This record gives sequence, C-alpha cells and structure tokens, in this order.
Amino acid sequence: MYRLARWENPLWTRALIGLFRRVFDVDLDQAVLPEDGRYRSFNAFFTRALRADARPTDPGPAAVVSPADGTISQIGRIEAGLIFQAKGHRYDVATLLGGRDTALTEAFTGGSFATIYLSPRDYHRLHMPRGGRLRRMVYVPGRLFSVNAATTALVPSLFARNERVVAVFDTDLGPMALVLVGAIFVGSIETVWHGEITPRRGPRRAEQWDYADAITLERGMEMGRFNMGSTIIVLFAGQGVQWEQVLNAGDSVQCGQRLGQRAR
Repeated sequence: MYRLARWENPLWTRALIGLFRRVFDVDLDQAVLPEDGRYRSFNAFFTRALRADARPTDPGPAAVVSPADGTISQIGRIEAGLIFQAKGHRYDVATLLGGRDTALTEAFTGGSFATIYLSPRDYHRLHMPRGGRLRRMVYVPGRLFSVNAATTALVPSLFARNERVVAVFDTDLGPMALVLVGAIFVGSIETVWHGEITPRRGPRRAEQWDYADAITLERGMEMGRFNMGSTIIVLFAGQGVQWEQVLNAGDSVQCGQRLGQRAR
C-alpha cells in the first residue's frame, strides 16, 4: 500500500481517487487542488492541503482548538493514570507515551485528554491545539489495528498497542502531548520538523529525539500528517484545560474549532 499510494501514474491515480471519492463521499470544494486530475499520486490526494480560509482557528486567546477534522472518540480527564477508550476499556497513559519517562507520565496523570478519529474522507493534516515549544518526539512501534468505532469498542488498550508517534511540547498551559496513532493501511506518519517517521520498510524499534533547539509552533499551525487515516490523542498535564461541556463522544469537529480553554 505504501508504494501504490505514492505511484505517480496518472491513469491509476485518477481512477483510484475517483473510486475513493465515490465510496467515501470526499468533498474537494475546499481543497487547494479541487480536481482529481491535479494530484500526482493517491497519497498527494489523501494528504491534500485546504484553502487558507477553509479552517479558521478560533481567535480566543484562551482557546484550545481541535488539531484535526474528525469525530470525537472520547474526551475527558485522565483518572488514576488511565484514559477512557470505550465502555469497559481503559488504557495506561504511561504505555501510550512509550513508558520511557516516569516524570512525564506523572505530569499527565490527572490531566485532560481528547481522542479524535479521522475517517478516510477527512482532511488528514494535523495542526497545533495550542502554541508550544517542541521538547521531545518518541516513535513507538506496534500493531496496526483499525481504529474505527467498532474496533475501539472491542480491542483492549487499542491506542497503546498500535504504532504511534508522541510529540511533547511545553505550552503556557503546561506540558502538552500529541499522540499520532497509526492504523491499518496507514502508509506513514510525518511531522513538519522531521519528515516521514514510520516508512513501511526496515526493522522497527523505539526511537527518541530530544530537541535543544527552539522549534516553536503557534496554535493552528500544521505539525504533521497521516499518510492514510487514523487517530490523534491530545493530552494536557494538570488542571490547566477545561473542555467545552457541549462536546461529547460521537460529535464531529473541524480543525481550528474550539475544544476547550484555559481553566480559570
């Protein structure tokens, strides 16, 4: 799938994009390139850019915004170091983060989380919920279970078992982690500062990158993308964030939409 998605064959690409759009009802009206035939590969279509005015970022200075278009899988508090996945299933925040840093795990114990599922039809670039300075990135190898609602309800600790990339930022609200979770058919995960992290070749092993240089991204800026679908989990340490009470599991959200705000 990795190579096929990047194969630059005009006939193949246009046919596959057309089929995909019909099956998943993909709307290109807000894309920078709104015509099927302008994409060099299926992956270029899947990671398409949107027009600058398509996803305005909530202007409120206290706002925490959605990093992606998608559906809220779950949103709430991290209780006793556990994150709610689905009825009957919770998973350990330490395992989710890669289990390497006890102090980091403790910081997020008692914090807040929001899990957002990106369906095949969604925009697959990821943006910053809050401005921050990059501290660390960890690649954690794992399985590639599907992450749709059915498997989320059935597979224990799904997000802590799948392949993932963890990016940790220092923000004005305290530490923030963005966990990019791989899934079935996910070709790779990219960040804007590193490029492709999980290509489908070679041995897989856990890796960590620490960033002494100042890599700072403002709220709403692109931070990464899924080359094929998946889930992003936003974590905030402590009591710094209050989620919007009107948001519930199953709600659709758009990138830049307010998810919460700085706690008073």
